[in-house]
Amino acid sequence: MVGIGLMVLQQFGGLNGFAFYMDEIFELAGVPSIIGFIVVSIPEIPAIALGSILIEKFGRRTLLMISATGECLGCVLTGLSFLLQSLNWWTEATPTLVLSGILVFKVSYSLGVGAIPWIIISEIFPINVKGSAGSICNLVNWFCSWLVSYTFNFLVEWSSAGTFFLYASMSGLGVLFSATLVPETRRRTLEGIQASLIHTLQ
Repeated sequence: MVGIGLMVLQQFGGLNGFAFYMDEIFELAGVPSIIGFIVVSIPEIPAIALGSILIEKFGRRTLLMISATGECLGCVLTGLSFLLQSLNWWTEATPTLVLSGILVFKVSYSLGVGAIPWIIISEIFPINVKGSAGSICNLVNWFCSWLVSYTFNFLVEWSSAGTFFLYASMSGLGVLFSATLVPETRRRTLEGIQASLIHTLQ
């Protein structure tokens, strides 16, 4: 359950919506695509490097919650920009809010949600089920990835702002899921992790 939940968290935060349709998002917000791509792409590499350092300092679960919280904030900022645009309020702020929202989302994803679910999955399963359990988690991840990609255009046609508020709510649920069900695996044995999981589920 923890492994599947982590895969859902990773994809339902809206990564593929941002990744595959970023050009459309910039167009809707009135941001030149080339400027948008440069602004949101350059900080990702330092964020990945920083995440690899912080993961051992703060632990997997803590960094995962921080990362998912950042994703939530990024989606809220992006959704807010489109909400203001639809209401014709403070429309001059739309490009700045969209760039800020996507930047916060991408950096937050690179800090933790992008890699930590796979790390935790490699640490929580016993050797005898690791192969099959990992395959199921991978299948769930790909299905969720496809679902987000497939539904993005439909959701944006329904409501641009609502789409990103929906992703924000999923990231918020991911924070709660991580806080309540995901075990901390840093510097722990498999037996200790399994005992923690059993205690959490009781």
